[in-house]
Amino acid sequence: MTHPLDRPVWSMLTGRQAALAEGDPALALRIDRGYGVFGIPADDSPAAAAALAAHCPAGEELWIVDGPRWPLPPGTSEVKRAVLVQMVAEGPPPPPRDGEPPMIALGDADAAEMAALADHAKPGPWGPKTHLYGPFFGVRENGRLLAMAGQRILLPGMAEVSGVSTWEDCRGRGLARALIGHVMRAMVARGETPFLHSYADNAGAIGLYESLGFRIRREIHVLAIAK
Repeated sequence: MTHPLDRPVWSMLTGRQAALAEGDPALALRIDRGYGVFGIPADDSPAAAAALAAHCPAGEELWIVDGPRWPLPPGTSEVKRAVLVQMVAEGPPPPPRDGEPPMIALGDADAAEMAALADHAKPGPWGPKTHLYGPFFGVRENGRLLAMAGQRILLPGMAEVSGVSTWEDCRGRGLARALIGHVMRAMVARGETPFLHSYADNAGAIGLYESLGFRIRREIHVLAIAK
């Protein structure tokens, strides 16, 4: 690994967000289950694979998100594999557009609505503490949370845009674009470069991200496992 983005989950759990890690950094780590399902081996040794498998309780999934395409750890079954594109923002964040709705900060009081929206939009794994990763922002109309976006992985000088979600009947109004731009500007104001991950076959999302200044850095792999 020559850059923290080469192994983003490993960099996350051994760096700025090490307080969320469970396990042995000499073998394998997983994130606090309240925050999500991510796990990562230290290397490609059999000992690391076995340690990672031990972090996958029966009836639960564990997601390995990494640069290499990992083999199945012993004693586990494959739930799915997928390819992601890793994108990094280049240049300044986009300015707000005329007519954008107000962005509000979301917190504990909004957790149930955020979880329901995430369950509907499927932006990625969501747990009972996912909203605590960092600043999340949303758009409300007549009291209803229409859309949201926030952050997840924190690396040295970088932050991941994540949790981008919009109810289906509210799409096409530019809410995701507005929220991503707002999250990007907040990150840049803190001195951080925004990055994100998208499924490689989601051409619509990738096109949106490119229009906001993101450029593809590389492909990485997802392996979801269970026992």
